[in-house]
Amino acid sequence: MSAPKFTTLGCRLNAYETEAMKELSQQAGLSNAVVVNTCAVTAEAVRKARQEIRKLRRENPDARLIVTGCAAQTEPETFSQMAEVDAVIGNTEKMQPDTWKGMAADFIGQTEAVQVDDIMSVTETAGHLIDGFGTRSRAYVQVQNGCDHRCTFCIIPYGRGNSRSVPAGVVVDQIKRLVGRGYNEVVLTGVDLTSWGADLPAQPKLGDLVMRILKLVPDLPRLRISSIDSIEVDENLMQAIATEPRLMPHLHLSLQHGDDLILKRMKRRHLRDDAIRFTEEARKLRPEMTFGADIIAGFPTETDAHFENSLKLVSDCDLTWLHVFPYSKREGTPAARIPQQIDGTIIKDRAARLRAAGEAQVAKHLQAQNGKTHHILMENPHMGRTEQFTEVAFNTPQPEGQIVTATITGHSATQLKA
Repeated sequence: MSAPKFTTLGCRLNAYETEAMKELSQQAGLSNAVVVNTCAVTAEAVRKARQEIRKLRRENPDARLIVTGCAAQTEPETFSQMAEVDAVIGNTEKMQPDTWKGMAADFIGQTEAVQVDDIMSVTETAGHLIDGFGTRSRAYVQVQNGCDHRCTFCIIPYGRGNSRSVPAGVVVDQIKRLVGRGYNEVVLTGVDLTSWGADLPAQPKLGDLVMRILKLVPDLPRLRISSIDSIEVDENLMQAIATEPRLMPHLHLSLQHGDDLILKRMKRRHLRDDAIRFTEEARKLRPEMTFGADIIAGFPTETDAHFENSLKLVSDCDLTWLHVFPYSKREGTPAARIPQQIDGTIIKDRAARLRAAGEAQVAKHLQAQNGKTHHILMENPHMGRTEQFTEVAFNTPQPEGQIVTATITGHSATQLKA
């Protein structure tokens, strides 16, 4: 009896949920199966999922092949019609023990080949399922799932459902257990992290959760926040940035564009000046703060002037780590119906220019660290990350999972040296 093989496509949250599925399938006794946890963020992501499924079927001709994740949730028929696929399960079903018991007990007989319910009817996040996952140095804790916003380019709410939060008490207990197991850094993750708490009694904010974790888990050395929507940042989160050295000075912002008209057409809730104001304010409170950001190149109707505003935003917000997404038409989204789609060659060129601007920002950041002393969390004996999430290479091996203090002696194109 061989243990199931898992393949994860897409985001950090998917990787987190794969860990939960491994545990659930193991408890259920599932064997000789291949599970593909798919992503639906772009049409290209769905194409890659189909490609991966065909490859896995060729490599595992006798295994049962199960497809789950966001693409399985948004278009179950696409996958159920593939000859290679034995079962399709939705994002809610994949986190339920009974689903895996059914798969293990009678895969073909009583178990339906397609188990995908209406994700919009789900009101709880299965936060109690796992105590985070990660390397030996860093653990990720899911505190929120789903999204209540409807950006015109995005299919994710239909894959993840409406926003729902893990109660603060459950989160604190998880983090206490992780610290007890020796983790020195915890990262809070979610689909729309800054909406955490809106569905809980008294509607607490993300800043309340951060302050509560830092107060109730005093022996947690480092707390990190993954991607946030800067327009939703609350006063307590700003206060934590200003006063809590254990909250890491690195934020990844969901900006998407630097032009007000395109932002409106994307149905974003912030404008260009809001993004600039937020980064300036955060830096005043914490001068060493660094920012990453998601930016889309080539959204429908984007002119050269609109694009230049995005390019300029990189320096106006002094962004360091860019995730550049060439716009990809996603059927089922309002943006796919806009007549003025941008030519693929232009999109490619604009994405390349944004990436080049990002590389210049990284070079500037690395240069500025020379001679500085950092507290570096070691991910393996020869590489760790600073508080700002910058990679640091060591010639001499360091203890994995530990925080070491070192002075920066130089840098390569992508890493600091210490």
